Amino acid sequence: MEIQKPYLLFLADAHDRLAAKVATGIRHWHPEYCVGQLRMEGCRVDCGLPDLDIAAARAMGAKTLVIGVANRGGVIADHWVEALRDALENGMDLAAGLHNRLSDVPVLKETADRLGRSLFDVRHTNAALPVGNGRKRVGKRLLPVGTDCSCGKMYTALAIEKAMLEQGKKATFRATGQTGILVSGAGISIDAVVADFIAGAVETLAPDNDPDHWDVIEGQGSLFHPSFAGVTLGLIHGAQPDALVLCHEPTRTAMRGVDYPLPGLAECMALNLQAARLTNPQARFAGISINSALMSGADALAYMAELETLYGLPVVDPFRQGVGRIIEQL
Repeated sequence: MEIQKPYLLFLADAHDRLAAKVATGIRHWHPEYCVGQLRMEGCRVDCGLPDLDIAAARAMGAKTLVIGVANRGGVIADHWVEALRDALENGMDLAAGLHNRLSDVPVLKETADRLGRSLFDVRHTNAALPVGNGRKRVGKRLLPVGTDCSCGKMYTALAIEKAMLEQGKKATFRATGQTGILVSGAGISIDAVVADFIAGAVETLAPDNDPDHWDVIEGQGSLFHPSFAGVTLGLIHGAQPDALVLCHEPTRTAMRGVDYPLPGLAECMALNLQAARLTNPQARFAGISINSALMSGADALAYMAELETLYGLPVVDPFRQGVGRIIEQL
């Protein structure tokens, strides 16, 4: 896919920052891609970009409207369609990472075909994917795993890749979700792959490489989340990780979107390690990544120090402190 830049980020009526994680991820890692944001009535998220309507964004050079929302079920809401059609009519392409395809919305498909515009459904691939085989691959692989979904796995992976490259090491971020694909420009959205092919898709995404090269594979979901554990398990087996990083948001009282408590960190690490050692018996944890955005600085530092004592691993907030101490473990 060659999605034309710059983007207008469509925040729709996102109710919180996690619902708009696609937009916030693009804005954080590649602000140069973005001319502004389009928010509907009821939107509670602000990416810190100019608020623009379709005409103003087009006048500023926007070439693609990117749906920056990842709602539950990945659906294109009916009340979004008028704005999306208006973007096509004003000369923009559309890109989305939802389970619903843009091309399956009749008015969008008809309008795009009539005007010669492109619809990019980045969550979907037409590639022929193999069944995973678990064969040992050359090179090194790191996979962030989580106590919950939306707790910092993509951010941690991107931060590790960036820091390793700055240190002159060989590293490649491998996107497995829609936001990662839009940030990096390539990847496979694992949660849209037929279950039998999830492990094989990750093997394809992170193939043999130089012995000292690290593929930093974007994590998804959680083995403890009743909605997404199946995706997580296939991803772990296909990644064949040498190193795992546990990601955790300590202020949550329940898993996102369901009435299930978060697992204990030791319990979560043990189950992820057991799953990882099916395809890599040498898998081990290299650190813990904390999303402490809702904690004060002092409370966050005290909490992370406590975890370091408990688990004997470097514990960092990649946003506040960077990931250098985790990279030292590699």
